[in-house]
Amino acid sequence: MLKGHFSLARIETCRRAFWPILLDYLSSYRDEPNRGPARHFLPMPFNPPCFASEFFFDTGVLSIIHGAMDSQVVADQRGCDVPVKGSQNQEPHVDYQRPLFAETPDLVLAPYILLVSFGLVPITVDNGAIQIAPGTHRMPRTEAKRAVDSGSATLLSVSLQLGDVLIRHPWTIHRGTPNTTDVPRPLATIRYVRRWYVDNSREVNPIPLEVWQSLTSEQQDELRFPIAQ
Repeated sequence: MLKGHFSLARIETCRRAFWPILLDYLSSYRDEPNRGPARHFLPMPFNPPCFASEFFFDTGVLSIIHGAMDSQVVADQRGCDVPVKGSQNQEPHVDYQRPLFAETPDLVLAPYILLVSFGLVPITVDNGAIQIAPGTHRMPRTEAKRAVDSGSATLLSVSLQLGDVLIRHPWTIHRGTPNTTDVPRPLATIRYVRRWYVDNSREVNPIPLEVWQSLTSEQQDELRFPIAQ
């Protein structure tokens, strides 16, 4: 975790722009949750100020991403996880469960996916902090699940203040917890992958052409999203 890393002003600007989009989505789909009871995922728009290049190209974050993978990574997904009141503890799970090699699902590999998350509001135990079992991404999946079920691997709650950035391996066992407040809890996440890895596991929004053209060629090379014409 990087404490107090992103600009509070930038996050607040993003939150104010995204909030009516989120409320409009919830007014239409509150009774159709797509991540379990009262829990929603929606792709985030690339229209400024919801989009800010600082969230994607921060040198401190990218130095960790590049060190864990390589300098040729691309960002290919951007979305927001939002539990609302009535949500429950999820079953402990991993993200992107399809192994790279189906015939050897427990093969230990160097990371080829990493997730970078930050709250648009403070993330607390009351509004649904993520719980993570550290180190379980290095274990065979059946062994990791057994360790979590038995309690020998502990699920730890991760609270995030505004500006904190959580970087995690998607195969670390984790779960969402209930939001017991009356306010939706948006956690924004950007996925970085090695350039050769491709899947279509999440809905994404396209980048408006004018936003794409405002980026440098180096920044464009580090994004893999559809471009709206």
